[in-house]
Amino acid sequence: MHWLFLAVAILFEVAGTTAMKWSDGLTKLFPTSGMIVCYGISFSSLALALKGMDVSIAYAIWSGLGIVLISIIGMFLFHEPMHVMKAIGIAFIVIGVVMLKSF
Repeated sequence: MHWLFLAVAILFEVAGTTAMKWSDGLTKLFPTSGMIVCYGISFSSLALALKGMDVSIAYAIWSGLGIVLISIIGMFLFHEPMHVMKAIGIAFIVIGVVMLKSF
C-alpha cells in the first residue's frame, strides 16, 4: 500500500508544480489554489508512504520521478528546451535513484 501512496504523492507533486507555473508567481487564483491543494495531497500521501518505506528511498523516488515528469511536462506543455546536458543530468538522477533502491 505504501507504493500506492508514493505514486499518488508523485502525481500530485507534479500537478502542484505544473499549477505553480500556471499561477504566474501566485497571481492567479485558480492555479494557486490548485497548487496548494495538490501539494497538501502530495505531502500527506508521502507521509503515509513513509510509514512503510525508508525515508531515503521514498524521498529519492518522489523527487527523482518528479524531476523526470516535470521536465517532460515543461518540454511539451511549456515549450522549455531539452538540451543534451539537461538530459544527461536527468539520466544521472534516474541512475542515482535506481542505485539507492538496488543496494
